Amino acid sequence: MNHLKTFMLLAALTALFAGVGYMIGKGPGMLIAVALAGGMNLFTYWNADKIVLRMYKAQPVDESHPNAVVRTYVADVREMATRAGMPVPTIAIIPNDQPNAFATGRNPENAAVCATTGLLDMLTREEIRGVMAHELAHVKNRDTLVMTVTATVAGAISALANFAMFFGGDRDRPGGMIGTIALMILAPMAAALVQMAISRAREYEADRVGAEIARDPHALAAALEKIDAWSRRILNPTAERNPASGQLFIINPLAGRGADNLFSTHPATGNRIRALMDLAVKMGVSARAAPAAATAPARSAVPVTDAPAHQRQSAGAPLGPWG
Repeated sequence: MNHLKTFMLLAALTALFAGVGYMIGKGPGMLIAVALAGGMNLFTYWNADKIVLRMYKAQPVDESHPNAVVRTYVADVREMATRAGMPVPTIAIIPNDQPNAFATGRNPENAAVCATTGLLDMLTREEIRGVMAHELAHVKNRDTLVMTVTATVAGAISALANFAMFFGGDRDRPGGMIGTIALMILAPMAAALVQMAISRAREYEADRVGAEIARDPHALAAALEKIDAWSRRILNPTAERNPASGQLFIINPLAGRGADNLFSTHPATGNRIRALMDLAVKMGVSARAAPAAATAPARSAVPVTDAPAHQRQSAGAPLGPWG
């Protein structure tokens, strides 16, 4: 099903390029647009994950990292991937204060999971395990291909709208007025494409499988509440500049300003937490203390050395992979 969705996304991109190319340049314009779309399709399939990782400046890490928190993070991801019977993905960190995480890659053999430095700073080890188990679940369920291609395709459609607007400046050209109209239509269409292609049921399923991999639904529920609270207060500049990539993350990284709301593809966090609580009952897992992050005071970032005690991990090393 995910491969079918990917094919439909790439076909839609080709059709859009061909249509706008014809409106702008008639037959020759359409041929050029189809050729460009075909090349972009091939490039996107093989390189979309690399584009996303480069966009967010993801840095691969391993057990040799000087920071104890990062070494623990790497070891936990490796252990959970092995226990889940899947290839160990590339493990990376993203230099960003907002706590969040995502997975990318065209298949489990070519996948990467990424956590932000803010996530490693603000969550406990158990909560980080829950979040990364969720991302491993996306890899195991083969969600990452359609997620990554969708982010790239939506961005390409927005770029196409800007391209059409360039021709819209000259009303005497064949596509002048059409180019202007295309700008107004194609950008919302990019958002709608994300909405249609990315099922919210995917997140619930990744929560369920991730909770089973980590064997702790309560840890993931606590992590979701903390991430949701802090992501509203700490901006993710890269996601704000590329809102179509927001659907990759475990919690919507966008601040909800203006058109960003169009790209919200995540279920309500409260609903996800309730589903995890129900799963914990079925699994017979004991309840945890309620997370405290939701009532924490707003700030632009949590300094590594000044993080509240309840946000520090049990390891004695300084928090944050830069420390």
